Amino acid sequence: MSQALPMTRRGVAASILTLAAAPALAETKVYPVVGKVERLDPALDALVDADTPVEQVLDGFTWSEGPVWVGGRDGFLLVSDVPANKILRWSPSAGGAVWLSPSGYAGPETNSLREAGSNGLILARGGLVVGDSGNRCVSRIDLKTMKKTVLAASFEGKRLNSPNDLVLARDGAIYFTDPPWGLKGDWRSPYRQTDCAGVYRLGADNSLTIIDRTVEPNGIGLSPDGRTLYATDRKSGWVAWDLDAKGAPTARRQFVDSAATGVGGGDGLKVDRAGNLWASSKDGISIFTPAGKRIGIIRADDVISNCELAADGHLYMSSNHRVIRVRIKARKLAV
Repeated sequence: MSQALPMTRRGVAASILTLAAAPALAETKVYPVVGKVERLDPALDALVDADTPVEQVLDGFTWSEGPVWVGGRDGFLLVSDVPANKILRWSPSAGGAVWLSPSGYAGPETNSLREAGSNGLILARGGLVVGDSGNRCVSRIDLKTMKKTVLAASFEGKRLNSPNDLVLARDGAIYFTDPPWGLKGDWRSPYRQTDCAGVYRLGADNSLTIIDRTVEPNGIGLSPDGRTLYATDRKSGWVAWDLDAKGAPTARRQFVDSAATGVGGGDGLKVDRAGNLWASSKDGISIFTPAGKRIGIIRADDVISNCELAADGHLYMSSNHRVIRVRIKARKLAV
């Protein structure tokens, strides 16, 4: 059964004050150009124009992650600042402001956490579902009341590491990755309880099953038909699982092999309506076809951790201390 997360008086007060004040971050109407699109194959032309500039729209993060677009063309972007324990809100009309603080852990000081805030964000279960790194769980946040409810915090009687990235399936299940980046010492952290950094499936009834115990995952995504699950594996590149009609894995294969292709350094990823992967890599956002061929790169002058195909026609990217974007033709899969 899910339960509300405890919050200290200090944490509740901080949230109320932050939401009331909503101090703006740096945002300009004439957006500076910070990158470019590199066309590797003519197939890219259907997804993004090679001469489209990459713009910076928001700055001031400690480390930005997990962007998600809320609403239609006139909606807004939410982005985690994981170390700062905040979620920021941005729109072209209103600029940037703190939307929720703390976004993750709200208890007394602890020595166990490296990143206390939220990480990946998706719209699901009628609200915002987050990889709650600081609370070592997957939780749901009501978009109006900000009330947080735990959906999954342990597996086989052991606490999760620090849930990172998530994706929603058509049947209401949520797949997520659980690397230990949020813990002090990360992969060698003494605070880990599980013996793996798993890929999990959280059923619509909140039952938790494991997809794979052997990868070291980060980003995660689903094919448009829901029958292929993708994840970034820091050991090998990107892997894929075939899923049966109930969402369970039947086979695993290497989708993109870093050693063979030289493409590596991955973090978050998204899958568009046509099944192409927009994946963080050491070069920027690498765009792969469903067959695993890289057809383009969105390059920037800093690292890119994750991205979001937004309803306003842009790909928004979390890029270290900032958020950047590029206009695209590709569209997000509607679940």
